[in-house]
Amino acid sequence: MAFHDGFLSEMIGRTAVLDGVGRKLTVGRVSDFVVEHPDDTFPKIDALVIKSNRGKYLAPIGTIVDFEAGGNVVLSEVPMREAPPDDEALYLVEDLFDKQIVDVDGRKVVRINDIEVARTGGALRVVAADIGFGGIVRRLGGGNLSRALTDRIPRTLIAWDNVAPLHDLNPTEIRLSVSDSRLARLHPSDLAEIIGDLSARDAARVVGSLDDESAADALEHLDAETQRSIIDDLGAERAADIIEEMDSDDAADLLGELSTEQQEQLLREMDAETAEDLRELVAYDEHTAGGLMTTDYMWIYPHRTVAATIAKIRELAPETEFIYYLYVTDEAEKLLGVLSLRTLLLSAPDDLIHTVMESDVVSVHPDVKSTDVASTIARYDLLACPVLDDAGKMLGIVTVDDAIDAIIPERLKKQLPRLTKHHRHDRLERV
Repeated sequence: MAFHDGFLSEMIGRTAVLDGVGRKLTVGRVSDFVVEHPDDTFPKIDALVIKSNRGKYLAPIGTIVDFEAGGNVVLSEVPMREAPPDDEALYLVEDLFDKQIVDVDGRKVVRINDIEVARTGGALRVVAADIGFGGIVRRLGGGNLSRALTDRIPRTLIAWDNVAPLHDLNPTEIRLSVSDSRLARLHPSDLAEIIGDLSARDAARVVGSLDDESAADALEHLDAETQRSIIDDLGAERAADIIEEMDSDDAADLLGELSTEQQEQLLREMDAETAEDLRELVAYDEHTAGGLMTTDYMWIYPHRTVAATIAKIRELAPETEFIYYLYVTDEAEKLLGVLSLRTLLLSAPDDLIHTVMESDVVSVHPDVKSTDVASTIARYDLLACPVLDDAGKMLGIVTVDDAIDAIIPERLKKQLPRLTKHHRHDRLERV
């Protein structure tokens, strides 16, 4: 097979002829290219689609004798197998040309104008997406005119391992499963920016293709209107799974933007304990400490030793991205004291928690205004501030990033780094 590298547009429309002695028999024209394993990093082209007055038939790559320079595609046999339905194969031209993709490396949404292929490892493989003007000229001009023009146009190519298509391709059988992990490589704020530029349908499709935690990360960075639209399109069961992975304060904010009926529909799909926590959070005014707080924090009993506490933290560490402070409570969840990780690490292993904790704790009531919460956190230089009810029971914490959110313009909120991560009630068990 003489063809080594080039673009699909250069092969579309070529005449397919049967290899023989003397006069060559025309069997049709090249109209598309079939990939049977689209999840490969650089997927192999398995067959050409040959269109004739008989219909569309497949010419396996192994039957291609030659790609004549600017001319025919020579086959060793007449294509006899009919092209499979759209739901059983990936058609590179039909499914990908002019479709939106995410350039994972460039962190932007673009469209495929052409696809570069190359013969490598004994197979013809997809190696890059052409998103530039050259791809358009190549498709419109054709032949030598296209080559002369595109040679002078800077190439804008994206290596295929950085391409993540946005559409579910042939959802019954075939889809680019690699798109999941590629999109998950993006920072949540970058992914959220991309999602925000998409149509409502495509935005939901992207979020739906991610694992629950990655989807939750992205959803937290989106504005309320986009969140509502995505939740509507995802369906209650999947949406509930994703919301459960969100920080509890962000999840409560999202639920607060929905109707009571939709809130209850989603809450019924969740774990009972998580649902109850979110019901309580949604009930608070969003401009108060209760509306800002998260129920995700670590608490311990006062009789635990330092060594046992450190061992338990190591056990729970995979579930927790950040641990600000350890809150010491009694069995009724009344706050007794607090200690930092620094204090914990510098204490003797046999010390009991109540002997090293700080009992003079700065806290706020859930009805305190959000601006006053931010002032308290700034005044005492805290990373988080506990929220207590009238009886001193621990209700949650307000983290410094959420306190900042309360006092800065709305347009800047989603651009700030977030300190919390998905961990629901990471509470240390009683020793």
